[in-house]
Amino acid sequence: MNRAGVGDGRLAERQRLGLDLGPEDEIGTLNAITPATVMAALQLAKNGRTADLGVMVDRRSFRWAGHAPTEVMTYRPPQGERIAKDDVAGANDPRWHSTPIFTCDKVGTHVDGLGHVTVGRGDDTHWYNGFREQHHGSDFGVLKAGAKKFPPIIARGILIDVAAFKQVDALPAHYEITPEELQQTLDWEKIELRVGDVVLVRTGTGWFWGETGADYEYLASHDTAGITLGSAKWLVEQCGSILVGSDTSTVEVVPYKESARAYLLVEQGVPLDRWQQGAWRHPLPSL
Repeated sequence: MNRAGVGDGRLAERQRLGLDLGPEDEIGTLNAITPATVMAALQLAKNGRTADLGVMVDRRSFRWAGHAPTEVMTYRPPQGERIAKDDVAGANDPRWHSTPIFTCDKVGTHVDGLGHVTVGRGDDTHWYNGFREQHHGSDFGVLKAGAKKFPPIIARGILIDVAAFKQVDALPAHYEITPEELQQTLDWEKIELRVGDVVLVRTGTGWFWGETGADYEYLASHDTAGITLGSAKWLVEQCGSILVGSDTSTVEVVPYKESARAYLLVEQGVPLDRWQQGAWRHPLPSL
């Protein structure tokens, strides 16, 4: 075991990706992204098309109760500037709108940094690579293994569309996506995972986000479907995936006995991508 309490599973993943990471590493499996892998990924594009996976958020957007809402506020609008006589030169009376934004980094489409989840108690509270709360936690974000350290993520992306394979709009609440179902879906899609892939698992929940994710009741009725811990281990240790995502707020099934997110982020250093736009489904258009 290393200082983070991680054993052979992590070693197997690093060996599969050809990584030899030290005790100060802060980006985990994203170390597998190299100039050579970026060039290989870019050569997969044939038509120059792009796929926007992001969702729009505002103050009404669906979120876990423990995450702050989003507020976009107008700051120094033209009328306020005139009242305050906050003028600038110009015969045509130039003015502007400025908008401070208050939000949470876990609302809408986002990638979890490796410091998002901690395990352990007391002085042993730590996240990826053994970085400890007492040394590297702060009121202004984690000081080690934050998302700001991530490189641009350019890699082969695979959509495992479990909802389409099951012929449903969205998987039901608390649905456990097993390794067997992931493989069955890949067989149906006629796709084989490769070491270094970014893997996005579609439950169908994101399809109901709509314009800003305001339908809490309907989204909540599906949002708890996701991969199991066994599926996370299969994707990482057997397939060599470097990032795992889903069109839900958790990626993993809820409830769970042991957290797949803790396994991915803390033990393996695999970032998570959450709340992708659900409009993209199998078969994807040629990009």
